[in-house]
Amino acid sequence: MKIILANPRGFCAGVGRAIEIVKKVIELKGPPVYVKHEVVHNQTVVESLRSLGAVFVEEISEVPESGTVIYSAHGVSKEVQSQSHVKKLEIFDATCPLVSKVHSEVELHSRAGRECILIGHANHPEVEGTMGQYNSSGEGNIYLVQSKEDANSIKVKNPENLAFVTQTTLSVDDTGKIIEILKKRFPLIQGPRKDDICYATQNRQDAVKQLALECDIILVIGSKNSSNSNRLKEIAKRSGVDSYLIDSAEDLEINWFEGKKSIGVTSGASAPEHLVNDLLDALKSRFNAELLGGRLRQDEGIFFKLPKELRS
Repeated sequence: MKIILANPRGFCAGVGRAIEIVKKVIELKGPPVYVKHEVVHNQTVVESLRSLGAVFVEEISEVPESGTVIYSAHGVSKEVQSQSHVKKLEIFDATCPLVSKVHSEVELHSRAGRECILIGHANHPEVEGTMGQYNSSGEGNIYLVQSKEDANSIKVKNPENLAFVTQTTLSVDDTGKIIEILKKRFPLIQGPRKDDICYATQNRQDAVKQLALECDIILVIGSKNSSNSNRLKEIAKRSGVDSYLIDSAEDLEINWFEGKKSIGVTSGASAPEHLVNDLLDALKSRFNAELLGGRLRQDEGIFFKLPKELRS
């Protein structure tokens, strides 16, 4: 049996930045430091940061008055920001810069009185934060579209003054089909100058499509609540390859590999590389499998600076 590693895979620049922010704030302020939602969607990372003194909360009301709070990489709504200021919290913002870009787009549409459609998944923290950038107290509104069916049925107040944005971790192909429907239904709809789906999401999806051409089973390392990891698994399955989303090598089931000759391995943008290495060691041990191409992870050449108050 052979193993083929996807490249690129694993941590993106936004995730690496968010994790580093939490570590530096704990070092600077001392524990406990409160984090609004899981800073990234990976249980291994979350538990590691918790052991250092991070306390993960879902509501700002859980943070003590005048305490320290970190916004997760997924971003937060204006309401959460307002609540933080009322409680006089010291704020460190780990929102991914690419998510912040979408926030700025929504805020711009809101100020212009333009209605906005957000393509994304309900209840995802990034979607909640992005929709929370729009001021719906005026005549306009922001709408959530999750599927082609939603795109075909959605009704807006002013179709002649309408724009769309997208969650950053969606399937590139699915999102493209939804946008096609929206443009057909609303010919005057405005879109972002550059695709909102982030470079890391696109690159990892392209890598899985290539992997599906070479393998008959694909393992995706990532947490169940990770949007980008779930999209990788879905893309592999659509390509006709058995695919499984696992947190670690401990989740492997022997029956998955019956009749398989080539195993593809990738990891979501929130998954640390040591989980990939542990999985490779487990596969080599159990199946005497041969790793083709080596373990080196591709550097995508993207780097996001830390907030200026944490640079030293």
